[in-house]
Amino acid sequence: MQFKDYYDVLGVKPDASDAEIKSAYRKLARKYHPDKNKDADAEEKFKAVNEAHEALKDPEKRRAYDELRAGGYRAGDQFRPPPGWGGAGAGGAGPQGFHFGGDGAGFSGSADFSDFFESLFGQAAAARAGGGHRQQARRGGDVKAHIDVDLATAYAGGKTRVSLNDGSGGEKVLEVKIPAGILPGQTIRLNGQGQPGMASGMAGDLLLEIGVRPDPRFQLDERNVLYSLPIAPWEAALGATVDVPTLGGTVQLRVPAGSQSGRKLRLKGRGLPGKTAGDQLVTLEIHTPEAESDDAKAAYKALQEAFPEFQPRQ
Repeated sequence: MQFKDYYDVLGVKPDASDAEIKSAYRKLARKYHPDKNKDADAEEKFKAVNEAHEALKDPEKRRAYDELRAGGYRAGDQFRPPPGWGGAGAGGAGPQGFHFGGDGAGFSGSADFSDFFESLFGQAAAARAGGGHRQQARRGGDVKAHIDVDLATAYAGGKTRVSLNDGSGGEKVLEVKIPAGILPGQTIRLNGQGQPGMASGMAGDLLLEIGVRPDPRFQLDERNVLYSLPIAPWEAALGATVDVPTLGGTVQLRVPAGSQSGRKLRLKGRGLPGKTAGDQLVTLEIHTPEAESDDAKAAYKALQEAFPEFQPRQ
């Protein structure tokens, strides 16, 4: 078998501190996690990173491994455990009296780690597990939750806080970044915020399903924003340019002459942002003033006489 350089796998120097090793492991584990990285070799790299971390995080394992490197072994060298190596024989002593202990009864190794790792540390892992099977690293489960944001945040993005049960009766508060243009039902994944892993396994993820609270002015239709615009009868008849509110600010809209109630006008690109931004669809609603004075009644009478043949119900 070939000797593995675990320091090279993690991209750290042989004199790296425990904190540096832990930081490098977390960074690479996130990078190559099969749930995130779909490259063909991602799973193998993920396993290699886990194996290197397992060998170097434990002071005894690391000390034994460093003694081998001090003997001149480097990545790719043909390797066979030295005679009497504690990790390969039953309760043997390693170099310079290093002793794993235990008899390894019933230990059969793990497909998670390479033959090289098992040849060095199989007995040691069994000894720490009480002479039985070594507990395999296992990723924690994902946790699902739901949060609601207002329409302005869904449009522009922003940050919101979410309070969750930490699993031990307490509460943890997370600040969540909401991307601009998120739709109801979409999910935000927070890596490592799910259930804790077992035996140094990675924590699961938190999956936040997004809801959008109702807005008093606008409605959503996928990425399109719907808005009803009140206009006066003369604006509908003669045409006009009017101010219209949008999620991105007030814009001007030209109402064509001869418009009727229910007519829809489009403000292109004024909906929710995205790869293809939505539009704002404006529905015209003609509102008539009340005839509360004699002059107002006379004006309506004159309008009636001006259009004697108009039949709105035909």
